[in-house]
Amino acid sequence: MDKILDFIKKNKLIKAGEVVGVGVSGGIDSMCLLHFLNEHKQALDIDVVAIHINHGIREESDDEARFVLQKCREMGIRVYKFSIDSPKIAKDKRISIETAAREGRYGVFEALARKDIVDKIALAHHQSDQAETILMHIFRGAGVAGAKGMDAIRDKIYIRPMLPVSKEEIANYASENNIDFVEDSSNSDISYARNYVRNVVMKDILKKWPNAIEAINNFALSVSEDDEYIKSRIGTNALLVDDKIVQMPCSYFKTSSSVYSRIVFKALSLIGVKKDIERKHILMVKDLALNMDNGKKIKLPFDVTVSKEYDYLTFENNYIEKPQLSKILKCEEFEAPNYGTISVKRVKTEKMGESDALYIDYRKVPKEARWRYREDGDVFEKFGGGTKKLKSFLIDKKIPVRLRDYIPVLAYENEVYVVAGVEISEKVKVDKDVPTCFKISFQKKGK
Repeated sequence: MDKILDFIKKNKLIKAGEVVGVGVSGGIDSMCLLHFLNEHKQALDIDVVAIHINHGIREESDDEARFVLQKCREMGIRVYKFSIDSPKIAKDKRISIETAAREGRYGVFEALARKDIVDKIALAHHQSDQAETILMHIFRGAGVAGAKGMDAIRDKIYIRPMLPVSKEEIANYASENNIDFVEDSSNSDISYARNYVRNVVMKDILKKWPNAIEAINNFALSVSEDDEYIKSRIGTNALLVDDKIVQMPCSYFKTSSSVYSRIVFKALSLIGVKKDIERKHILMVKDLALNMDNGKKIKLPFDVTVSKEYDYLTFENNYIEKPQLSKILKCEEFEAPNYGTISVKRVKTEKMGESDALYIDYRKVPKEARWRYREDGDVFEKFGGGTKKLKSFLIDKKIPVRLRDYIPVLAYENEVYVVAGVEISEKVKVDKDVPTCFKISFQKKGK
């Protein structure tokens, strides 16, 4: 493990005086990294803190959080503890839980760095993780960028000090230093892509080639060195950059694929897209540049549109992250991001009457109901009767497509009781014999 110090210095991963936040799951890798950096914090002249994130996926997550907190107390390390709802993120964005957990995790990391709570985020990836990552990138059709694997430092924030360390070295370090850790039960679930590569593919490869992990890592190092050299010889001054738009001359595609593919990656990185671009996407862009008419467009991952505009290709990032909304029903005024302001007041039933407000019997609303945005499977019983899918109801009300996902609704599970500014459900209508009700007013943004 001492090679970690040399690796940190060689790659300039940490500066003296920095606060390094270690992503700690409680597993052997992250517990060893936390212990190592804490043991060497004086030599490195740094402060070390732990960051633990409960991804909301497994039942034992709460136990793991308590374990991490206890071990950090024993080591005298400050802990930042967070919880994210990975299943909900996956559902809202229609992505895998694995991807949702990663996005949520990095969202936490970025917030900590943005608020200057930490200067660097240390991640416990090691040689085996690197080899698995490279294979996964290759299987998915990535080019040289994927074959390089994970960088020792990324975006000047994320560092991977254990990349030169083997799994065996980590296990020995844990044993020698009596480091406790927990086993993640999901690591054996081969429905996750990485677990399949680790527990099935790599296991078979290592039976035949015991040195495969070291060989794959050496291959990645060679690819990285060659890639850096080629990039240094390519000029990208002709790229025109404007916020989330980059223009690239079509003439670039008359050169070698090793040149134009790297320029495409450069153009995409300038608009914030740095992953999930494969060889097939590069070929689509080339075909657009050389063979399609002016005005034609293609779609790439992450809502990137590439348009042919005479002698240029225009790369545009159209991705807008859906805002989050989750509030219980109570008397208050609050902002619904990207849409408007909701005001909830208790009024006497006899005072009902404003045409631009909605009135509900709050006693009929489940206590678990929350204000949120529309979800797949939502249903709504119209005022006056008749149950419909919420999507169909909004179509009937001629709500524009661009607004449907941002209209606040009051719902429990998939039962919607209020569509803000539109209508209430028959299930929460106000009966004349009740003394009070809730008045819900809605002010659209910009009005």
